[in-house]
Amino acid sequence: MGNSDTKLNFRKAVIQLTTKTQPVEASDDAFWDQFWASTISVQDVFALVPAAEIRAVREESPSNLATLCFKAVERLVQCADSGCPSEKERQIVMNCTRLLTRILPYIFEDADWRGFFWSTIPGASRGGCLDEDVDENEARPLAESLLLAIADLLFCPDFTVQSHKKNSTDPAEEIRSMDSCEYIWEAGVGFAQSPPLNYVHDLNRTELLKLLLTCFSEAMYLPPSSESKVINPWVAFFCSAENRHTLPLFTSLLNVVCGYDPVGYGIPYNHLLFSDSHEQLVEQALQILVVALEHEAGSAASAALQALDASASPSAEEEEKGPAGPENLFVNYLSRIHREEDFSFILRGLTQLLNNPLVQTYLPRSTKKIHFHQELLILFWKFCDFNKKFLFFVLKSSDVLEMLVPILFYLNDARADQSRVGLVHIGVFILLLLSGERNFGVRLNKPYTLRVPMDIPVFTGTHADLLIVIFHKVITSGHQRLHPLFDCLLTVIVNISPYLKSLSMVAANKLLHLLEAFSTPWFLLSAPQHHHLVFFLLEVFNNIIQYQFDGNSNLVYSIIRKRTVFHQLANLPTDKASIQSALQKKKSGISRVNSADGEAMEDSRPAAPSEPGTLKASLEATPGIDKITEKSQVSKDGTMVAVPHSPQSPCDSSAINGASDTESNSESGPEAHRSRADTSRSRMSSVSSVSVWSPSPDWLLSWKTRLPLQTIMRLLQVLVPQVEKICIDKGLTDESEILQFLQHGTLVGLLPVPHPILIRKYQANAGTAMWFRTYMWGVIYLRNVDPPIWYDTDIRLFEIQRI
Repeated sequence: MGNSDTKLNFRKAVIQLTTKTQPVEASDDAFWDQFWASTISVQDVFALVPAAEIRAVREESPSNLATLCFKAVERLVQCADSGCPSEKERQIVMNCTRLLTRILPYIFEDADWRGFFWSTIPGASRGGCLDEDVDENEARPLAESLLLAIADLLFCPDFTVQSHKKNSTDPAEEIRSMDSCEYIWEAGVGFAQSPPLNYVHDLNRTELLKLLLTCFSEAMYLPPSSESKVINPWVAFFCSAENRHTLPLFTSLLNVVCGYDPVGYGIPYNHLLFSDSHEQLVEQALQILVVALEHEAGSAASAALQALDASASPSAEEEEKGPAGPENLFVNYLSRIHREEDFSFILRGLTQLLNNPLVQTYLPRSTKKIHFHQELLILFWKFCDFNKKFLFFVLKSSDVLEMLVPILFYLNDARADQSRVGLVHIGVFILLLLSGERNFGVRLNKPYTLRVPMDIPVFTGTHADLLIVIFHKVITSGHQRLHPLFDCLLTVIVNISPYLKSLSMVAANKLLHLLEAFSTPWFLLSAPQHHHLVFFLLEVFNNIIQYQFDGNSNLVYSIIRKRTVFHQLANLPTDKASIQSALQKKKSGISRVNSADGEAMEDSRPAAPSEPGTLKASLEATPGIDKITEKSQVSKDGTMVAVPHSPQSPCDSSAINGASDTESNSESGPEAHRSRADTSRSRMSSVSSVSVWSPSPDWLLSWKTRLPLQTIMRLLQVLVPQVEKICIDKGLTDESEILQFLQHGTLVGLLPVPHPILIRKYQANAGTAMWFRTYMWGVIYLRNVDPPIWYDTDIRLFEIQRI
């Protein structure tokens, strides 16, 4: 009964606030205390403070809304300063936290209100205390007071951390004198002690982090912009030297995520019997980390360089910069992690969590499955991008394969679901980044012995075979919005191809099948950049023949079997009549939207529609492959040398410049792009539609003469007569004997001089930064449904659609 009275009193206070025509004085504590004096759950706050009423107060009684926000922040600051010694104060903190979490999105959605929290409030000093006599120039913006109070409360003894001083008489003094680095939440990076798990502390931390994430979410209410100088003022301040808790907070969040074991003691079905408060904390910590680490490419590069100087001290420089443009200390600390045991802890934590959904048990659904794998992939991406020492650590052992297998699992699992296309993109971007390093290609030669539940052909081979089989599956039976990723997928295969010692027959056939599909005349002529896919595949074959011929008899045999494909490419007719004939075939319905081939591709199935009621968040377009990679040539000593753009190069020709314009507007998210891009949808989403562009004989001739067919034609010229002679002489019908002959054959001195190995390394730019921002916030929006913090607010960064 008492609980219903509490809700009733709270509801009455909300109604009074919305119906009072006269502004309520800030000094009327009896009225304002109604909002945080009673115990109200977060679900109740969201139910009892409807969106319509928040908007009504905002429009009709703005001073009441302003005073409510100010009073809530004021109480948080007071409680943070006092150290929350009493249960009553802790309850006030929780209520203020829940109320602000509810209200903030409606402040952000109105452009006139967005600056409210950054205006100076009389009585808020730079020192953090509230004082009537403070000079106007010394006043601290409300946003800063709120963020500093949250940071203090996250290290509040007996509220969010375990107190070390049991007999402390003055909690406020303990708060002021404490070194929060001694109160890091969990053992791991930079901290060896593991504090005892505390269910209540976990819940309190989770609610405070939820409010912090809501503060950071102002970015969702701004339209997408590729401006490199767009910074989130909430993140910038919170991660600056002004916040004395940045280092212990960064370390706590990281250790909580990487130290989490969802299986625990492994008791079957334990997740159905007990609720896990720690999982909620891990998820919130992970989301705060990925948002706080959002940083532009230029700054990240400088941070990475700074990391090479182990003696670099962050404090002096950041303090000199002041609040105008403080350095993001989260990025700074991440870039400076360098101990092998720390790298090992981080990588082990990430791989354990990413592999969790793949674990198979004899009892169905007996182990807990985590669902925040997309945020984990973003965090791994940021680690590799900002800390090159971590990237090299990942690649120096076979541990990278522990990361590769779950990524390939997610690519395969999400390829046909249009609401998860963003997950496929982040997976491919990570593989593109890794493939720029030689060690990645070398590691892929390790045999694949795991049996992860994936609907792929059975094969015996290496991790490289697994990658090629999955990529083939994504290309041939993925959702049509994945078409802009084809260049990226093939670029990854090109980058690893010089190091692949032995492809299986299954993988070799998949590569030849892709070439066969992409080289059909109607497909080559249906868009100005389709021929680039053929160039990529020919480069793959050339790399393997030139550098790994000895162990790749399966691929050589497949090339011999499919030799007509290469002859047809070499003899592709360039006259106008042949072009028209090929285009007529296209228009007559031979083409299929979901397949690059004219017929149903092997093992393919049509893309499945999303489950009814699924929400999807729109994404910015991904830039073309030429915009997100830079070419490097591998010299004789193994070092990388940057290659300047050359018009002779197949993927930097004038044709690709036209292609990149198309790609940059192409639809590439798990969702429909904004309306301005509707006229330039995915470059292959409608291969049967009439395009403005039409192929000409000159255009066809311009790239046909540059097809790198010399090495393959020479191989066929030498080996086809030998194989035919053996078959006739010995009456062979079994391919195993032909493979045995090819294994012992050699082409030394017969092939053209080996070409230099060309690697296309990922290069950050404003376009991909914008893509990551929309993807990251889209994931966070869709993951936070209890309570639904941003539901039905006027978000402008992306669009939410129900499918």
